[in-house]
Amino acid sequence: MERSQIGAKYDGFLPGRHLIEGYGSGGFSFGGMTHRGSIFATPSGIHAFGATDILLVNELALAPLFAEPAGAVNLLVVGTGLSFVLPPRALRDLLKARGVGVDPMATAHAVATYNILLGESRPVAALLLAAP
Repeated sequence: MERSQIGAKYDGFLPGRHLIEGYGSGGFSFGGMTHRGSIFATPSGIHAFGATDILLVNELALAPLFAEPAGAVNLLVVGTGLSFVLPPRALRDLLKARGVGVDPMATAHAVATYNILLGESRPVAALLLAAP
């Protein structure tokens, strides 16, 4: 990730809630920054995310979400890449057990949905897998 015009060091985490300003070419822009690769947007901030396949996401990968205070997130919008892929049952069950609904869709649609819900101040997070 590169910090535009501010010069701050980036360590894989940008604090705060940010709209996703752009998506494409394998990355995202938000908070005046660009990032190549997947991201995980939580109420605490946006995290760089190493996964590129929803079928490989597990409980450990969701640690930033589970670190949020109880009730901070009741919906996880999941961008699964260029097309819709249903997350594994174990992942959906894990989220449900923690009181978090999951709404998977292609990443382009997930970005738009996340931005709308964030604009409405809803308790939402987004796991957005980059696509070429």
